[in-house]
This record gives sequence, structure tokens and C-alpha cells, in this order.
Amino acid sequence: MLSLSNARMAAVDVGNDSIKAIFGEMEYDLNIPNIMARDTEDRPVIGIEELDSKNPLDGIHVRIHSPSLLENNAVYRVGHLATKNTNATELDPGSSKSEEDQTLVMLFTTLALDAVREENKRYFKRAGNIVDASYTLGTGLPLREVKEGKDVDYRSRLLGGVHQVEFLITPQYQGLKVNLKFDEVKVYPEGFAAYINLVMDNNLNIINKDLIDKRIIIQDIGGLSTDIAVIKNRNVDDDKAQGFNLGVSESLEMIREEVRKKHGVELDSRRDVVEILTKKHDRNHIMVKGSRTSVHDITDRILLELAKKQYRLLRNTWQKNSQTEICYFVGGGANVLKDYLKAINNNLDGYNIDFFEDEKESIWMMANAYYKLIKDFVRKQEKQRKAEEVKKPANVAK
Repeated sequence: MLSLSNARMAAVDVGNDSIKAIFGEMEYDLNIPNIMARDTEDRPVIGIEELDSKNPLDGIHVRIHSPSLLENNAVYRVGHLATKNTNATELDPGSSKSEEDQTLVMLFTTLALDAVREENKRYFKRAGNIVDASYTLGTGLPLREVKEGKDVDYRSRLLGGVHQVEFLITPQYQGLKVNLKFDEVKVYPEGFAAYINLVMDNNLNIINKDLIDKRIIIQDIGGLSTDIAVIKNRNVDDDKAQGFNLGVSESLEMIREEVRKKHGVELDSRRDVVEILTKKHDRNHIMVKGSRTSVHDITDRILLELAKKQYRLLRNTWQKNSQTEICYFVGGGANVLKDYLKAINNNLDGYNIDFFEDEKESIWMMANAYYKLIKDFVRKQEKQRKAEEVKKPANVAK
């Protein structure tokens, strides 16, 4: 779907673990690890002749120019390529998503990867190696940051100018430059987005009538923070909504460090730890010198400790909202802590809690919600524009 100014729809969840993005009429999506590393312009590549036969997502190497960045014109490895670097950066606990260059670098790179696709030539103007791309963006920030008003500045940084992504030694896209502009940017609070996803389908029809008028707690456990939204009368109760600097990242780093100390195994990123914790087969096992080795003792101790802290947040929130009917745990962190939280709840208070058993649904929840919301916004804009066009001849006739 294209809106008024030929802008392409994009819904992007800049998650602490990875970026999830949905484009157009849901015909394309991307999932890129949220990790980057400063680099030089001419990174060494073995077999440079075969570069274009490789997957671009495995070799994202870009220079980014934007008036919104603190470090302008810097060169980065992004996603999978950055995990191999010793100087790779992941977002730190306590940092604000809206104020970090990394958030913007990941967002711009993700959009540019969509813009340069062959299929999108019909949407965006190309002159030589330059692509001019315009997007209508739906994205989000933690509740805590929205309550502090940081969404306003974040939105204006995106709308205020042109942001350029230049692909350097990236398979298939080497030498292409993408000029990104935003037709409109909507920044949604993450807790509210989770609620939208629970009760509405992609056309914003209500799919969960049982849930729509219930009093619900949504505990969204991310990498760096936890958002707790209290839903009453179909709205987030602003006074009760809270954000906490408690996510899974710190625990993942602790697991990574202990695995390194005990087994001498280096895990490249937090994402590698998540993979060990959530994989279908050989969960909580790693290979040490070719032998399958359990790390249960490390993961159980660290994650149980975090689950207790998360449960304490739930208990405190429920006590202040005693008429709550159900709590949904969502987000990538909930996926990691699910078994521990269920065990604690069974042994203690026995609250009515629920999880998304479908791992993919849980991980893509925010991006899906932003997609629903931005699609609805574009649809209303189009409706309004058509209504105004119908009025025009009548006004002229007068």
C-alpha cells in the first residue's frame, strides 16, 4: 500500500535482541540482530569476486550520513557481520532506546535494505546508483520513555531531514546509496501495541471478544527493560503504566561470561545465548571440544534469579490492581523466562497468567502491532483525502 506521497509502509520493532520489520502489504519482512561495530571503508574480504553471490544480510557494511546522528558519516558492520567483531556493541542496560545512535543506525539500515530490492524499483526513483525512498513508519518505544516525552524528540529527529545509507562492501548492493525520507512517523508505546496485537487482526477487526473488555496486565520483558501496561476499558491506564530497567540482557551477559570461564567457549553475542536457551533440540547444551555439554547449572541459576525479580514486579502490580483478570507475558524475554515464571507461579500465588506458546508470534508481536496501527493510520488518511476531493467540485460550483 502506498500513501499520498508514494511513501511505502514500514512497521519496525527495534528490539534489543534484533530488529523485526514488515513492509508494504506484508510481502516482505526482515529480522536482523541488533548489533553493530565501527569499521573501515575497505573491509578485507576473502573471495571478493564471489561477493555478489552471497546473501546481503550476512555482509551488511554501510556508511550512514544523518543530521540526527551524534556520530555522522561513520562506517559500520551491522547484524551478523558485526557479531564477528571484538568491538561490536549491543545496547547497554539503563540506556534509552530513543537517544542511542545504534537505534537509528539499525532502523535506517533496515529500511535501506528494503529500498534497494529489485522489486521496489516501481516504488522508488532511481538515478544511477542513488535510490530516493520515502516511508510511512510505524514504530515504538518503551512505555517509560513515552511517559518521559522522549517520543516527541525521537519522531522529530526522524522527520527532520534526509538520512543516507551507503552500501560499501555489501553483497549485491555495493556502491548503492539510499536517501531516506519519512512522509509520516508514528511512535507507539510498546505496552499498548502488545494489547492491540492481542485483540485485533491485520484489518483491525476485533478477534478476541472475550478479552476486549477485561482488565488485563501486559508484562513485556525486553532485553534492557520491562514494560507493564494495565489495560482498563480498552485503554492503557497511563497512571498505572510503568517501565523498569530490568531486562534479560544483563543475565544473558552473565551466562556468556560464565560459559567462557567454565568451558572456555566464546559465544559471539547475546543472540547466541538466546539460541542455546530456546532451541528445540539440545536446549541448554553447547559443544565443548566436539563434545555435547550441558550448561543447565549456569542457565538455571541465573535465569531463576531474574524470573523471581520479574515475578515480584507482577505481584506488586497485581496487588495495586486487584480486579485484574489475567496477565500476559510478552516479548523475547518472556520467551526465555517462560518455564521459570510458570514454575514460580505454580509454587506461590497461582495468578492467572498466560504466554504465547508460539515462539514466532511472541517475537514478532510488536512489529505486527505497529503494522496494524500504521496500516489503520494510512487507511484513515486515504479516506480523508478522498472525502476532501469529493468536496472540491462542490466548492468550485459555488
